[in-house]
Amino acid sequence: MSPVERTSIICPNCRKLISSYEERCPYCGTKNPGSRWRIDLLTSLFRRYDLISVIIGTNAAFFILSLVLNTSSVGMSANPLTLLSPSNNSLLLLGATGTIPIGHFHWWWTLISASYLHGGVLHIFFNMIALYQIGPFVRNEYGPHRFFIIYTISGIVGFFISYLAGVSFTIGASASLCGLIGATLFYGKSRGGSFGTAIYRQVLGWVVVLIVFGFLVQGINNWAHGGGIVTGIAGGFLLGYNEKRFETAAHRLLANVFLLLTVLVLVWAVFQALYHTLFSF
Repeated sequence: MSPVERTSIICPNCRKLISSYEERCPYCGTKNPGSRWRIDLLTSLFRRYDLISVIIGTNAAFFILSLVLNTSSVGMSANPLTLLSPSNNSLLLLGATGTIPIGHFHWWWTLISASYLHGGVLHIFFNMIALYQIGPFVRNEYGPHRFFIIYTISGIVGFFISYLAGVSFTIGASASLCGLIGATLFYGKSRGGSFGTAIYRQVLGWVVVLIVFGFLVQGINNWAHGGGIVTGIAGGFLLGYNEKRFETAAHRLLANVFLLLTVLVLVWAVFQALYHTLFSF
């Protein structure tokens, strides 16, 4: 008996059932969805795991590691955002950014790693709650690849702007989160209608609160926040969202480049931190 010919497949991008003969997925527009030569690290990696949960888990792992690396310097600060804070030394080794890491050591890779570090238990808690709230919306409206592009590049640009502004030492996922806020602002304004207007007004309220909070609380990197929001708006405009155009091969390629670069940077950060902690005297 000859084997049964397969006539349907799962689209590697949107995960919907389609015909294997489709030249383009009718749902997401992916070209040649049945190609055996399609390589998409991001889709493969997050097929079994939720993308946002992976990012949250990575942030949590780096926070724990930053505490373990220098437990004698774990702080109990009066500033609630730095409660249970790791030492500046461990944060520096794990990839904090600013004029000190970049200007003195030329560690440009810290523009990526700093987004996965936090200065206290409340700092990471509030940032991850914000990611859990706004992340799914951006992922669903823009697609997982454009979500990851916006999240990553907003952190890079936000921290680069704060470096140019002279911020000496900075960490946190808030620049990347502000990029998601900016992308949501663009979506709401661009889409219009009752739904788009409601989204725009709600997120604009968040921006106002963020600005007020940034000027009232000491230690907030307003340069990174502003840079992240502007980058997110620009990213939404340049990349588009699902209602206007589907994710393309270029989006998937760029997202995979950012994913590979992020993994390499974080692995290097861990290696460097462990090496200096264990073998430096």
